[in-house]
Amino acid sequence: MPTRDEAWELLCEHTKSDSLRKHARAVEAVMQAYARRLGEHEDKWGVTGMLHDFDYEMYPNPPDHPLKGSVILRDRGYSEEIRRAILGHANYTGVPRDTILARGLYACDELTGFVVACALVRPNGIWDLESRSVKKKLKDKAFARTVNRAEVYEGADELGVELGEHIDFIIAALRQVAGEIGLELKTEPPDQQSS
Repeated sequence: MPTRDEAWELLCEHTKSDSLRKHARAVEAVMQAYARRLGEHEDKWGVTGMLHDFDYEMYPNPPDHPLKGSVILRDRGYSEEIRRAILGHANYTGVPRDTILARGLYACDELTGFVVACALVRPNGIWDLESRSVKKKLKDKAFARTVNRAEVYEGADELGVELGEHIDFIIAALRQVAGEIGLELKTEPPDQQSS
């Protein structure tokens, strides 16, 4: 399997947008956290999360994304398991999510992006964000309207986790990489502020 550094180089070769790179890093971090929790291969899960949208700028329209990206990944030595998980994160490919890796990616992709969007509109960002606030925003169809709510619910169900617990887990994982994904706090986190 190519290394994490090689995966990052591949991402940067095909993805110039800072926001898409941050999304890739965010999903990578969440996938790594889930791999640790589930006793899975952390590097494999992280690379899968990082590369799931690497071809999106070149091929933004279905079914090119992620089908054409899968060919690039195959040619670069990525396993069929990783490629199938990435293909499965797009429902229109028809590729079943028949591994825990594929279900993990599907459960984490849309919701991670949504949690980041929720954090970006809060004064304290990710630092005081809670699952109940995210659930409330999920009901607001005008907020982050490109996020597919059905996939958020379906993803948690397929992974076998309660939605609130899943959201809290994602929030905790994102706090670990907040500075890398544009969620750094302008001041100290609330629990570290002096009185």
